[in-house]
Amino acid sequence: MNATGTDGLAGGPGDVSTEDTEAIASVFAVLASPVRLRILRVLTQGPSDVTRLVEQVGGAASTVSQHLLTLRRAGLVGVRRDGRRQVYFTEEPRAVADVRQAAERLAARRGAADQGAAGS
Repeated sequence: MNATGTDGLAGGPGDVSTEDTEAIASVFAVLASPVRLRILRVLTQGPSDVTRLVEQVGGAASTVSQHLLTLRRAGLVGVRRDGRRQVYFTEEPRAVADVRQAAERLAARRGAADQGAAGS
């Protein structure tokens, strides 16, 4: 909740501060990458090292590592050492699931609207 007692976007137009909107926009900018979304989807199923992520997501290990760094800086992914391996996990699995569900609902609504427009 923010200082106005609301949860940000749910309130009226004056309820979201400039800082809030910038923070929200920066998180969505991080989530704008399909590769990062695939990484998060794998990590919501459980912790993983880079080798397994590369197998699941595809691409080069160095590219996946760069995406993981971006996700870590955004606070969406954490890391712990397990012997010689670095194991990554989601810091906010519920938030990731909520964002995914919201995106799926919006995509379904857009798809239905596109179908309706095509049938006109």
